[in-house]
Formats: sequence, C-alpha cells, structure tokens
Amino acid sequence: MTNVVGQTRGGKPWVPTFISNVNQDVCIGCGRCYKVCSRNVFDLVERECDDDEDDQVMMVMNIADGDDCIGCGACSRVCTKRCHEF
Repeated sequence: MTNVVGQTRGGKPWVPTFISNVNQDVCIGCGRCYKVCSRNVFDLVERECDDDEDDQVMMVMNIADGDDCIGCGACSRVCTKRCHEF
C-alpha cells in the first residue's frame, strides 16, 4: 500500500494517520473521541474490571469500523489518556 499524502488549504503536505487500535486498558470511556468522530469509527463497549470485588463492568471505546477512518486525528487530539494508536 502506498502512503497517502494530501495537501492543506495553505499548500503544505499533510499525511493522514489512520486509527489501528484503542488501548482499552488505558481508555476511561469518556466518549470524547466518539463525539468528535464524524465517521462513526468508534463504539462504546463493556469491559470487565480487573477488581475481584464484584462483577463490575466499565464502558470503553472500541473500533467499530476502522475502514471508515479518514485519518484526521481528531480523536487523538481530544483524548486525555492518549489511548489511540495509529
């Protein structure tokens, strides 16, 4: 696969960064990336907590349709935990 190189309105080269993974061990499920993504790439899913106390679950982000990612990087810019990998 060849690299995709675009151009900004100012004429500078721009290389998109496509999402490949969300680190669910770091993700807190805040939903910021979900809200900022215009392409429905993310989905909120349940993950069991590591605590042995109760059968608690927490919500974390998952990639629902990575092929629809346009590489804008908005998800990583709003993520406070930096759990997105490209």
